[in-house]
Amino acid sequence: MSAEARNGLIDLMRGCEQTSGMTILQHGEMVRDHYADLIGHIRDGKPLAGEWRLPDWIRDPSLLEGLPSDATMAEYHLFHDVGKPACRTVDADGRQHFPDHAAVSARVWREAGGDEEVAHLIASDMDIHLLKGEGVEEFAQRPEACALLLTGLAEITANASMFGGIESTSFKIKFKNLDKRGRAILKAIAAREALPMAA
Repeated sequence: MSAEARNGLIDLMRGCEQTSGMTILQHGEMVRDHYADLIGHIRDGKPLAGEWRLPDWIRDPSLLEGLPSDATMAEYHLFHDVGKPACRTVDADGRQHFPDHAAVSARVWREAGGDEEVAHLIASDMDIHLLKGEGVEEFAQRPEACALLLTGLAEITANASMFGGIESTSFKIKFKNLDKRGRAILKAIAAREALPMAA
């Protein structure tokens, strides 16, 4: 992607609000910075800079296996909602919605000449938040499963800072669901990795 195209995407995100008082660009920066804080802690033992609630499974070493590069993850996080200006709607009550924003964001990123690995992560961004129990086995087989799981934790934590912190009811509900899904995903990954040894 050219510097001109990248700057154009940044301008688009800067010009659209994610929520009152926060642009899409600012939200992307928050998710990028929260992920960097989290990955620095679990991979390198750095103290956490922000306010976090960490699930028990965060120390599972398989979380770090096969993660995309830090640079790829930073681009994904910064631009994960880049398509929201293109799909924004406002309902009769004045509330904004961004239908199918993950797919639209991936399309906008690709059309600007963006990296395909980043595009795939952007397109998959909502999957961890929408994951149901019956979909865990399939999700756990995906190469990007752990990247999306860690991103999900960074996203709900970044969002919590805008809506009452990690003690808020909204965060606790989202954390409980992500904690449950994370345990199931890592259990499925461990079971799959144990199969060749048992054969």
